[in-house]
Amino acid sequence: SAPLIEHLAELRNRLIYSLSAFVVGMIICFTVWNPIFNFLTHPLCDALAARGQENCGLVLIALQEGFFVAISISLVGGLALSFPIISFQMWRFVAPGLYKSERGAFLPFMIASPFMFTLGAAFAYYAITPLAFNFFLGFQQGAIGTDTETGTQAAGILFQGSAQAYLSLTIKFMVAFGLCFQLPVLLTLMGKAGLVSSRGLRNTRKYAMVGILILAAVATPPDVVSQVILFSVVYGLYEISIQLVARIERQKDAKARAEGIIGEGESLFDMP
Repeated sequence: SAPLIEHLAELRNRLIYSLSAFVVGMIICFTVWNPIFNFLTHPLCDALAARGQENCGLVLIALQEGFFVAISISLVGGLALSFPIISFQMWRFVAPGLYKSERGAFLPFMIASPFMFTLGAAFAYYAITPLAFNFFLGFQQGAIGTDTETGTQAAGILFQGSAQAYLSLTIKFMVAFGLCFQLPVLLTLMGKAGLVSSRGLRNTRKYAMVGILILAAVATPPDVVSQVILFSVVYGLYEISIQLVARIERQKDAKARAEGIIGEGESLFDMP
């Protein structure tokens, strides 16, 4: 317990530390934004090379676009670099108000969340974006020419991408898949809090499958391969979540039996 003014002062200090870490991370990323951007363009360059197009350059549509590309990379990279410090500051602010058992239960989720987000972003970068970019590039057509029968000109379609638009699309893919990979963390935390049960998750499988199919259709290009990949991965995470929630329920049952609340063979989650 502490007076309100002390809580506010503590919150202010934690926010200052978090903001300082973010600014430092942003400055670091701004100094190396070009190599980061080059790394992010590898899926596009590989897709172009597979089609026999050696020119992988992106263009600046507006005069200031290059600057805003650097700023965008700095913002996202700074947040990624400073996230461990920001989460630690959040934990330091919240932890004193929790019981020891609550701290022990909550801490693993804070560690698992950034790990799963990174895993999802890496999956999007290495598995999904090559398929997506190859699909989008398939709408190119031959160079400008003249139809010999009608004498009219036929316009070609050639990719000359905007650097800012490409960066925005790539980041959206990575963030979207990073959030999708939070599903086991979210459902397990809800199971820990008693908001969902393994039986309930099993009973809603068919609805989850429909929701994941809709997500796969929206978040990926309209080609079957990428949609099947996303559906398989997210649904696999859903099944893993069921097992994790069931494990938590078994632990709660074991504790309840040890305390004499329920008998052998009974379960807290079978009670009405």
